[in-house]
Amino acid sequence: MKRVRCPKCDNFITFDETKYQAGQSLVFVCPNCNKQFGIRMGVSRLRDTQKEEQLDEHANEEGCGSIVVIENVFHYKQVIPLRMGDNTIGRYMKGSTKTNTPIETNDPSVDMLHCVINVSRTKKGRLKYVLRDGPSFTGTFVDNEILGDNERRVIEDGTLFTIGATSIILRSAEEDEG
Repeated sequence: MKRVRCPKCDNFITFDETKYQAGQSLVFVCPNCNKQFGIRMGVSRLRDTQKEEQLDEHANEEGCGSIVVIENVFHYKQVIPLRMGDNTIGRYMKGSTKTNTPIETNDPSVDMLHCVINVSRTKKGRLKYVLRDGPSFTGTFVDNEILGDNERRVIEDGTLFTIGATSIILRSAEEDEG
């Protein structure tokens, strides 16, 4: 299944790409805003820049690891690279600058700025990931425990945390040295 995004409201429309051939033109009507738009089947020239096309769980554009948003009824699986410093995580909204690590979701319990993962290096040069709540309305949970208002929690590769009804796994850029 493929997804196209409405150019007016950013709503995703899903369709079965196997029913069409390369070069074929398709016309869609957005069920959300009734905008009519067309696409041409084939290889996108922008594919390399589209984060939503990355499904490698160890996406590592800047060498800082990534977060994997687990697919549920609100959204598809997403792999979002992290960068050094604060990675502000929240719900994507067209035109918003509140977050630099947006999650494309319809989950109403995810705030536009929900939580922050700070990526830094320890004195020994290893990557360190520190999670804190935004603050958000529904909280940020690690191991089924809610983070306090000013609490910061060091998380590691494989840590599962939850924002709203959305579960996320941290994928470190560094392999464990056992």
